[in-house]
Amino acid sequence: MRLAIYMLKRFFAIFMASLAFFTLILLLTDLLMNIWGYISNEAEPALVAKILLYYVPKSLWYSLPISVLFATAYMLSDFYARNELLALFASGISIFRFTMPLLVISVFMSIAMFFLDDRLVTRTYAEKVRMQDAALHNEKNFNNTDVVVISEAGKMVYKAEFFDSANSMLLSLFVLYRDSGRGFDGLLYAETAEWDYDHWKLGRSVFYRKEAGGYVAGDADYDHLFRLTEPPESFKSTAINVEEVSAAEAREYIKRLEKSGLPSSDAKAGYYKKFSFPMVVTVVVLLAVALSGKTRKNVLLVSLGLCISSVVLFYVMQMITMLMARFGTVPPAFGGWFPVIFFIFLSLGLIRYTRT
Repeated sequence: MRLAIYMLKRFFAIFMASLAFFTLILLLTDLLMNIWGYISNEAEPALVAKILLYYVPKSLWYSLPISVLFATAYMLSDFYARNELLALFASGISIFRFTMPLLVISVFMSIAMFFLDDRLVTRTYAEKVRMQDAALHNEKNFNNTDVVVISEAGKMVYKAEFFDSANSMLLSLFVLYRDSGRGFDGLLYAETAEWDYDHWKLGRSVFYRKEAGGYVAGDADYDHLFRLTEPPESFKSTAINVEEVSAAEAREYIKRLEKSGLPSSDAKAGYYKKFSFPMVVTVVVLLAVALSGKTRKNVLLVSLGLCISSVVLFYVMQMITMLMARFGTVPPAFGGWFPVIFFIFLSLGLIRYTRT
């Protein structure tokens, strides 16, 4: 018990200092990347400070894994350099058993990291992005192309070539009407459709209905026109960044994409990443245990170098697998989970060759 307390005291002292350092680095990086934009748009210093304040939770979230990795690797390497672990090994205690309390804590930190992201980080980061876009005058529109909307529980399907959000107008609109049995009831085509308070006002339209002799073109009757009440909000671009929403909101977004027949691989990979990334905290502890004790000299520099190299390798692998998932080369679950699973097995393999 005393050994665990001694180890954890050393760990948390290094961890808190490294967490503050890496968080500050991320905040300064974000500030320097946008400083010219703030100056050219005459953003108030108070607004810039508020943007950075809202970025703090996200920076802490990003910094936590590398801080845990560095604190664990430096602490254990320092124990090796000072021969403190030699006495431990001589008494029959392995490095894995010695670091077990830290591994247990890392599991709880992974769980806490997920809920921190889901309940706090997503909201503050979304607000940070919103304020930063406003300060930099990065205007967004909700125009949409090749939009498909299913209405009336599947009895109506809208398909438009383009939606002009500024004018609430649809171009090249097709509306498929289906009966209660989901059979063909009619097809409406309009060159343009403009929203008029509570319905769509059509321009140069034609309606195709099925009769005994085939399909007949004519004007749409009142009953079909009366049903064109799907609001413009349904046609707006719904592309969102899953990093800026909670897991529940991300699931609903994926369901909407699948319901509309739109690509969802990118969103699914980001959704799986929400669950896999917090596990990195546990992975880095295993990795730090495996990498510790490689040298007795320049412990700080060697530990920092090993940590940075490992983190860069992890993020590069994650970036590649996420891109592959986005383009459908690999399943979304593979893109989100493979780097974590790979590093778990790599760490367990390296632990076998760790000095004990």
